[in-house]
Amino acid sequence: MTLKQLEAFYWAATCLNFSVASERVHLSVSSLSKRIAELEASLGTQLFDRSGRAAELTPQGEQLLPRVRALLHDAAQLQQSAGRSVGLQGRCRIGFGELSGLTWLPRLVQKVAELHPALQLEPHADIGQVLEQRIVDGELDCVVIAGPSSRSSLAFEQVAQVRFVWAASEAFLARAGTEQPQRLVREQLLIALPVGSGATRTLDEWLGRQALSVERRLSCNSWGAVVGMVAEGLGFTYMPQGWAEALQARGVLRILSGGGALVPLTYTVQWRRDDARPLITEMREIIRSVIDFPAPRCLV
Repeated sequence: MTLKQLEAFYWAATCLNFSVASERVHLSVSSLSKRIAELEASLGTQLFDRSGRAAELTPQGEQLLPRVRALLHDAAQLQQSAGRSVGLQGRCRIGFGELSGLTWLPRLVQKVAELHPALQLEPHADIGQVLEQRIVDGELDCVVIAGPSSRSSLAFEQVAQVRFVWAASEAFLARAGTEQPQRLVREQLLIALPVGSGATRTLDEWLGRQALSVERRLSCNSWGAVVGMVAEGLGFTYMPQGWAEALQARGVLRILSGGGALVPLTYTVQWRRDDARPLITEMREIIRSVIDFPAPRCLV
């Protein structure tokens, strides 16, 4: 029995499938299967039932999993302690939304490179619902998205807040004949991120308080595209306050007054509850030290 065999078993048991698990341990699927078969031979028991379309843990595999998880955690802590001078090694797959990618992600990359030069950071951008599913499936190590986790298998902690304001171009407001958000929602085109994005929670909460629903909506999964269309006068939007203030200073958009404040959006770091690796603890600390949501440089 070897540590590599135990690692192969752990990821195969906790990822969506053997293909995802093989990527986590940098092996081909056949090599991963070979290590698991070697572990089964050394233990004298079958850990996976391979009779169906997808391999499933046997009762013996289920019993072994928590013990293997604890062993791998202890091994990771030992490796980190013994190699503290060189920092973490391997790969870290982190998920985030576009707002993070346009603001604090470069600082994260720089900080990780300074503290852990042997750690390969792999950023992945998508909307919150997709990122949550990918971390459950074992494809990501941690994610930074809006709102608390909606899944019991994920742990989370709050790390930042973003304030939102209503905004539109002067040309659009002149045509609309009003700058009241309540009237705009009833009468004009709202350009915003799609359902499933964390930012939609802010909109949904505001609509609930106002007893309103959006009559006309254009959904787009890119903040840059949303802001661009609003700047061209195609509709109105709600957007991060820092961005809106920078664009207002340049005369591109105007922040709308009235309508009641939009509730700030809380961002969280999320990770699998069963993942106690030192990597997760260290990444949470680094993220807390760099996260911020100023206007992107291109808008300042």
